[in-house]
Amino acid sequence: MKNILRVIVVDDEPLARKGMLLRLAAFKELQVVAECSNGEEAIAAVLTHKPDVLFLDVEMPVLDGFAVLKHLQSEMTHLPYVIFVTAFDHYALSAFNVSAVDYVLKPVEAERLQAAVEKLLRAYEARDDHKHKGQLAEVVAKLTGEDTAQILGRLDNEQPVMNDKFPEAISIKDSGEITRVLVASIDWVDAAGDYMCIHTNDGQTHILRRTMKELEQELDPRLFVRVHRSAIVNVATIAKLQMLANGEHQLMLTNGQSVKVSRSYKDRVKTVFGS
Repeated sequence: MKNILRVIVVDDEPLARKGMLLRLAAFKELQVVAECSNGEEAIAAVLTHKPDVLFLDVEMPVLDGFAVLKHLQSEMTHLPYVIFVTAFDHYALSAFNVSAVDYVLKPVEAERLQAAVEKLLRAYEARDDHKHKGQLAEVVAKLTGEDTAQILGRLDNEQPVMNDKFPEAISIKDSGEITRVLVASIDWVDAAGDYMCIHTNDGQTHILRRTMKELEQELDPRLFVRVHRSAIVNVATIAKLQMLANGEHQLMLTNGQSVKVSRSYKDRVKTVFGS
């Protein structure tokens, strides 16, 4: 192979990132040009370096691997090949087992990484733009449930691959009834064990049996911000960000509610204020 493929490694776990860098050093066909510890760094690095390949962690705070890929698809016409890295095998076969887009499970095994890199090299050597678009469309279709032909149409017109489709309402089942809660009416959400408490601007609280991760993926990230492992807030309801005497932060909402901000989400919250 004549070309050396330029690689960016993205993982929020320092040890996992270091381990991947050490393993990739064994492949003479690959050259790591950047390493990133979060999704925002990854987006900036990809747009700067224009790599051939992205080793992308799926589970990361603030912007996970899916969100990074979605953002890049809105910014770039030609995407790098992506090899997803995940500790959860339910992301694996059904979504990513297509040519040129692969996955490896954590902890990364040498043989599995070798197979993924060999698959990548074969795809790159036999690369065909139309074929690559078709493979990308397959992956996006499996992620979103959207028709592959529609995705290919956007690719041909150099439009973003993923549509920003977020539901206008969330259906909540309770005691044989289904309540339709408008997303725009949600002030904030907090977790209570296996349930989500959805607080709306009419003073009501609706109980939804779903994980915080699942609910976060249904909410437009331009309108809602994750502020804690167990809390999501509607940006429009944020009145102020306060620093407490113990060094912690909290949000004050327009309805008088205070919501704690965890350290891992503090920087994301500050972007709401333009800082």
